[in-house]
Amino acid sequence: MTVQARLTRKISSKLGMEEFLRVSLGRVGDQYVATPLPRGAGMMTTLTKAQGMARIPANLEGIQQDRMIDVQLLRSSREVHQVLVTVGSHDNTLDFLANELAMFSPPVRLASTHVGSMGGITAISRGTAHMAGIHLFDPESGDYNFPFLNRYAPDLDYRLINLAIRHQGLMVLPGNPGNIRSLQDLTRDDVEFVNRQKGAGTRILLDHHLQQADISPEQVKGYSKEEYTHMGVAVNVLSRTADCGLGIKAAAEALGLDFVPLARERYDLLIPADFIQDEKVVQVMNLLHSRDFKAGIENLGGYETALTGQEMQPGMGLPNT
Repeated sequence: MTVQARLTRKISSKLGMEEFLRVSLGRVGDQYVATPLPRGAGMMTTLTKAQGMARIPANLEGIQQDRMIDVQLLRSSREVHQVLVTVGSHDNTLDFLANELAMFSPPVRLASTHVGSMGGITAISRGTAHMAGIHLFDPESGDYNFPFLNRYAPDLDYRLINLAIRHQGLMVLPGNPGNIRSLQDLTRDDVEFVNRQKGAGTRILLDHHLQQADISPEQVKGYSKEEYTHMGVAVNVLSRTADCGLGIKAAAEALGLDFVPLARERYDLLIPADFIQDEKVVQVMNLLHSRDFKAGIENLGGYETALTGQEMQPGMGLPNT
């Protein structure tokens, strides 16, 4: 069986070569949404995660985000309806959430596309995701996410549920051989930085702190080098292609890196009101209120769960430590 699905992110391909792309396929409202999975002969794990297969014709040099594509189903319609489509900012708690949801019977499969917080708001506004992870700080109000939602999605009916409070900082090699202690060190000629992509909440956070420190982006070597996940930034540091990068403490701890704290922030789940009673979302909410799940988040390192599972309201900001 073949269905038409909307692509959650851009896919590149070589002109003149026909390619087949494994996708995670979910049903969002009245449409199918396809999330591309990693490609390559060695990506055997995608065989178990894929619900569909899409073809990229040889005469195309990739397919743009939000384009409709034909997808051949590899799973039953019932399994496709158990896919929870998440588009937005990357966080390691989403991987933990995915593992927990997979333990349900029947399992819920979390398909996550990392396009940054602003990309998440756009996806929810377009109706192409069940939820989005966002963490946008507004310096003027001192609040999170609501000022951006009011500005870019004023007509959206939604709920904003906290997943965790997380710690952001500079990830550096073990022992911090470059002696990187603050943002001022990013202006040194011998320090190579790796950034997050435009629209990512982490990049917005960096720009805010650079401005406070009176540092221009042009002074930061590597400011234009972009990664799409915290783990991607951490891998750059571990492989020594960069001396440091801004990211969450959990990513640093996962790869044994040192961490220079910069800020605490709120990471929330943006959920359209139409989906708040969706069975998959209800299961997420049940997990967020679970004591064991909160303990699991804290065990990742660099997280606080004081607000986890609570619906956020404008002006709540962050609780004191």
